Amino acid sequence: MENTERRIFGHSPGLFVLFATEMWERFSFYGMKALLIFYLTKYHLFTDDAGNILVGSYAAMVYAFPVIGGYVADKYLGFRKAVLLGGILLVLGHLGMAFEGSAASRDTAGVVTQDNFALQVFYFSMALIIVGVGFLKGNISSIVGSLYEEGDDRRDSGFTIFYMGINMGSFFATLLCGWLGENYGWNYGFGAAGIGMFFGLLVFMWGQKYFKGKAEPPDLAYLQTSIFGGISREWVIYILAILFVFVSWGIVQNHTIVEMILIAASIAALVRIIYFAINKATKIERDRLFVLTILIIFSVIFWALFEQAYTSMNLFADRVIDRTVFGKELPASWFLSLNALFIILFAPVFAWIWVELEKFNKNPNALNKFGLGIVLAGIGFGFLVLGCKGVSEGGQVAPIYLVLAYAFHSWGELCVSPVGLSSVTRYSPVRIVGFMMGVWFLATAGAEYIAGLLAKIASVDTSAPDSANGAVGAYENLFSILFYMGLIFGGVLLAITPFLKRFLHDKE
Repeated sequence: MENTERRIFGHSPGLFVLFATEMWERFSFYGMKALLIFYLTKYHLFTDDAGNILVGSYAAMVYAFPVIGGYVADKYLGFRKAVLLGGILLVLGHLGMAFEGSAASRDTAGVVTQDNFALQVFYFSMALIIVGVGFLKGNISSIVGSLYEEGDDRRDSGFTIFYMGINMGSFFATLLCGWLGENYGWNYGFGAAGIGMFFGLLVFMWGQKYFKGKAEPPDLAYLQTSIFGGISREWVIYILAILFVFVSWGIVQNHTIVEMILIAASIAALVRIIYFAINKATKIERDRLFVLTILIIFSVIFWALFEQAYTSMNLFADRVIDRTVFGKELPASWFLSLNALFIILFAPVFAWIWVELEKFNKNPNALNKFGLGIVLAGIGFGFLVLGCKGVSEGGQVAPIYLVLAYAFHSWGELCVSPVGLSSVTRYSPVRIVGFMMGVWFLATAGAEYIAGLLAKIASVDTSAPDSANGAVGAYENLFSILFYMGLIFGGVLLAITPFLKRFLHDKE
């Protein structure tokens, strides 16, 4: 039993167990994601269009399934059991990614021949990860929220610390998995990601004692009741989860179905929110749900901009950025580590700023922070536009512009992501907090798919002999659009904040 008086830097030890679990889980996820677009376009010879939309579809499903995972945890499993199930599926999925098969080839006529068996193993591994993240991602954040009582001012600080774990995992994964994958073989990079997830599962299993009672099933006796031939409800859920892996295996290969599912899931989630607000919520709960839903909608804009990092910006780094440092060429995937590095460096600064401003009653509310975050993301793309306009005679862009873009995107992320996670647990009625955390990730799912569609604006036909000449112009066009999107949508949210903030009832 945890000693409730014990604290580490003012927080429950359970926060740091979740910090370490999420760090290793994100190590595996981002290590794989950093390599994904290169693996598709360089090894299996996908076109930019096909690679971008597959990355978008996969990421969309990864972030959409927490809606179901959150509901199952709220209603049946509880957060702890859901995270354990997700962790096991993730270990299997990431290890499956280590099987790469034979590389694709292109004949003299430009026809591409691919190893279909290797691709099916790849898609099935993606399906395991999709379902695994669905059970783990939203629910582990919900456990973090359960560590704090209503009105606890340490909540934002706790989520920022938790968010540092995410970015430490991302930072080391991008460097290690990117280096292994690009220099020694894709299977080494993906295999390292799988080992990282295994460590995360071990940490969570060891540290469960620190949050038992806060993450248990709502009705354990009901969960363990047999319903089919002696099989309990709990095991029926596990069997259905495995069956859904096979369903996801087919869906991830059909982008039209992914789009239809996202639209249907978004409508269903909105209907449930409205139904709950009208029939089951108090006035304060209803007002907060109204503002939280607006925040979630605007988060789609931010993540559609931010997630260019794994498609258009990653390919931009590979094809256009001058990556030579001290006579050696850096792996393109290493630039992704800048985001995590900036988060690690500035997360304590932002957490300190919010706490200090709170002392003077000047801490911006979630609406202001979101608006600022979207504007900062837009400014980041402004630097990339400047870089494209100042391209060298060799057709390359100085790396400083990409560094500045990642810096502004990271600062924007610190205004949106940890604040968003905290807002979901703060403003959601307790009865549906897991579901609303799932809706938060559903919005991110929609953003991921939109990000893949936007990235297609800068698609380059690499089989064409003069493809390098048109690459800079294609990327400049995309980044200009994203620059204006950030400024306009961020400005709109900042403008309507004075009207919306009254519905937060922060002093209630």
